[in-house]
Amino acid sequence: MSASAVHSLWATAADPISKIDTPKIEYAQLSPTLIVVGAAIVGVLIEAVVPRKSRYYAQVFVAVVALIASFAAVVALAAGGYATTKSGIAAMGAIAVDGPALFLQGTILLTAIVGLFTFAERRLDPAAHGNRVDSFAAQAASVPGSDSEKAAVKAGFTTTEVFPLLMFAVAGMLIFPSANDLLTLFIALEVFSLPLYLMCALARRKRLMSQEAAVKYFLLGAFASAFTLFGIALLYGYAGSVSYGTIARVVDGTVAEVTPALANTMGNDALLLVGAALIVMGLLFKVGAVPFHMWTPDVYQGAPTPVTGFMAAATKVAAFGALLRILYVVLPGLRWDWRPVMWAVAIVTMLGGAIIAITQTDIKRLLAYSSIAHAGFILAGVIATTPDGVSSVLFYLGAYSFVTIGAFAVVTLVRDAGGEATHLSKWAGLGRRSPLVAAVFAVFLLAFAGIPLTSGFAGKFAVFKAAAEGGAAPLVVVGVISSAIAAFFYIRVIVLMFFSEPRPEGPTVAVPSPLTMTAIGVGVAVTLVLGVAPQYFLDLASQAGVFVR
Repeated sequence: MSASAVHSLWATAADPISKIDTPKIEYAQLSPTLIVVGAAIVGVLIEAVVPRKSRYYAQVFVAVVALIASFAAVVALAAGGYATTKSGIAAMGAIAVDGPALFLQGTILLTAIVGLFTFAERRLDPAAHGNRVDSFAAQAASVPGSDSEKAAVKAGFTTTEVFPLLMFAVAGMLIFPSANDLLTLFIALEVFSLPLYLMCALARRKRLMSQEAAVKYFLLGAFASAFTLFGIALLYGYAGSVSYGTIARVVDGTVAEVTPALANTMGNDALLLVGAALIVMGLLFKVGAVPFHMWTPDVYQGAPTPVTGFMAAATKVAAFGALLRILYVVLPGLRWDWRPVMWAVAIVTMLGGAIIAITQTDIKRLLAYSSIAHAGFILAGVIATTPDGVSSVLFYLGAYSFVTIGAFAVVTLVRDAGGEATHLSKWAGLGRRSPLVAAVFAVFLLAFAGIPLTSGFAGKFAVFKAAAEGGAAPLVVVGVISSAIAAFFYIRVIVLMFFSEPRPEGPTVAVPSPLTMTAIGVGVAVTLVLGVAPQYFLDLASQAGVFVR
């Protein structure tokens, strides 16, 4: 082959490459996520560089500052009009910056700040060998009960790696509801799931149960991720794009130019329906909806309680945000296909969660089934397919997340010789032993039950009203019935605490540091404020309820 022929080969091959555009990244609009990712990386460096004695303080400081700065960035973006008039797509089509994204990111960050306080608590367990201890294993890599674990406890080691792990999880959660293409969605899913799998295995007490919970969560989560990825592949095959807007236009039939290849795949509804079903299935797994809920009770019971509280609150917010965006932005053209399926899922989830919760004897498992029932209530708002539906779901998520973290923070206080006393029989007579803790827990339980003047009532009322106006009145009837069933076991716990005789060998209530007090105080304050005067926050949610496309 002559030199000129080779040259022409290189020239023709090189031509298209010169047309690749340089990436255009809007750093200001992505600042909430970038701050948290930066803090997570700094946290990893602290583990490598800072002496062991100072790590805990350095990690807590970096994490708190970053979460507050990130929340300030969200507020600044919302104040700058990015939630309403200036909302748009950033990072070359990968991220949406709009009302629902900013509202959910704000909620996740506030939840993370309160959750971080429970992570950092070090006064609940008695000091071991003169060192304060937290809820996490002294040395995660050592075998439970082995000599290396005993040596680590004696030396006063703590797993401060949970703080960077928490920050990575929060970063993934911030991207998840604001992702605007399917690949970004999947990467965000993995970024926040992997740290959660790890943190579930790090309990200081009951290590084997904690590790079992982590393995179950990891295996089931891997299956759900695989389904999601397969669904993404099928939708890409159908629409020839992973971008939400393009897929929505292909589904609606309003796409600008139809190439022969696209015309072939557009006619294949099986790709679209199966792909959409698999992606929605992956998201329903994350929110803990029946029949994808089997991991929830075991993982909630086995994980360290601070992790359970954070996971129960923040994961739901992120996953429902992503589910809303998929159904309202990508698949509005399939509404008549997905609504009947969602009806069935919501009904089974509400009734299943409420009925199985009655049989539970462990407080963490009871809260797990209660969270499954709440996923069903929130799905009622998702099914409404109206602007009110979106805003009611946003409000419910905000209200629910603080009640959940507060409730799990209270669970960490009730302790006996083996650590947390989570069996319900041990909570008998708690109201006489320490009336304040029992009263605070009762407030959270009443909010879960949806009693008036709590945030739970305002949230349920908003969601059911939206569902009824959206033509899902029978769903509201089922919701009210399952609320009544659920109220039974919440009230049963309150009766147990206040109207039973305390046992002589019963648990004690640990005196927490100001960190856990703040977490519980914030939970109570939000529960009462959103219950007594919810209108401002409902207005805020309705202003933030419009997706950009």
